[in-house]
Amino acid sequence: MANTEPHAEATADAPPEGQQHPLGIYIKIWALLFVLSTCSYLVDYLQFQGYLRWSLIILFMLLKAGLIVAVFMHMMWERLALLYAILIPPILVMVFLFLMTHEADNTFSLRGIFFGAGP
Repeated sequence: MANTEPHAEATADAPPEGQQHPLGIYIKIWALLFVLSTCSYLVDYLQFQGYLRWSLIILFMLLKAGLIVAVFMHMMWERLALLYAILIPPILVMVFLFLMTHEADNTFSLRGIFFGAGP
């Protein structure tokens, strides 16, 4: 008698539940995080000043955060809908903050024009 279950052969050869990622990727990302942290410390050690300093610090911070979220929090392997659910709200909050800071600058300058500099 033939096997009538269509998934019997597929489930017999299936790997155990859960994902196993190669250990090498974690070691490579850890090494890259170490290099980015070293570069971040070098910005202070070499005494960069002004916008260059803060731009480099923020760049290295965002790169490290992106790597941690993508690999160690397994976002690289998640479905696109979950990525959108997690990444879109913080991006929208940052856009909102950007717009509101410019609106606040506009309101502050209009108060100076219409109400004077004050006492």
